[in-house]
Amino acid sequence: MKWPGFLQPLVNLTSSDARKPRVAAGPGAVSRGAATRVEPVERSIALDGRPVDYLLVRRRGRRGVGLKIDGSGMTVAASLTTPISAIEDLIGKNSSWVLKKLGEWSHRKIMPQRWQTGATISFLGEPLTLMINAGAAKTKVEQAQSHLFVHVKAPINGADAIAHQAEAAVVGWYKKQALPHMAQRTFFYAKLHQLNPPRVFLSSANSRWGSCNSRREIRFSWRLMKARPALIDYVVCHELSHLRHMNHSAHFWAEVERMCSDYALLKTELDQNDHRFRAF
Repeated sequence: MKWPGFLQPLVNLTSSDARKPRVAAGPGAVSRGAATRVEPVERSIALDGRPVDYLLVRRRGRRGVGLKIDGSGMTVAASLTTPISAIEDLIGKNSSWVLKKLGEWSHRKIMPQRWQTGATISFLGEPLTLMINAGAAKTKVEQAQSHLFVHVKAPINGADAIAHQAEAAVVGWYKKQALPHMAQRTFFYAKLHQLNPPRVFLSSANSRWGSCNSRREIRFSWRLMKARPALIDYVVCHELSHLRHMNHSAHFWAEVERMCSDYALLKTELDQNDHRFRAF
């Protein structure tokens, strides 16, 4: 694809998925880099008399134990050598917080996406109805107003293969739409607020919408394309603000507000609805 001139300094496709979601490679698998991470393990612990399931993710070099709760449940991050007793002791000491957060998320479950004709997905805050055509000569995705036509090679009677290929094709389509959109919005707000435009990348992160580093690189999750444009712009302003304040101090939030005056309302809306964007 030939990019418009003003996007050239922003776009970099060479490492578009630099930040990957935490996904196991398979039963008993160990990631590259001398066993830096092992396959996540599902466990359960009793808190206040009720069983609570959690996913244990171990990594070499991890310091301490981290607890994260979202629409998928509780994830616990620990080093390769932290004993289970120490991990579950920490969970037990924070049982009130854990149960409170699980309760808050109970009405925000991530619903699995259906990959069949008539199902809907969200694009820029608007629903698109899937129209899936199996047995096609080649894989292709085309948007026509409020419909997304997904052509896959899987045979008509191969439901699982159709779903798998349709999901892969749609994810690829989202990414194709995401990079120019994110780059353009970043360029616009950077110029508006006297910042040199940073380099823009895509990520497949499922737990954070964006990130910024000291090398002036900003990464956005392609899943943000499911949100309405105002929410995307809030995340763009949030990450650009890190170019001036690489923290979340009061000065940082003041910068976010300067760029996006209604950021507080938009942040709340994104936090309350983000589970709708994480089904795939």
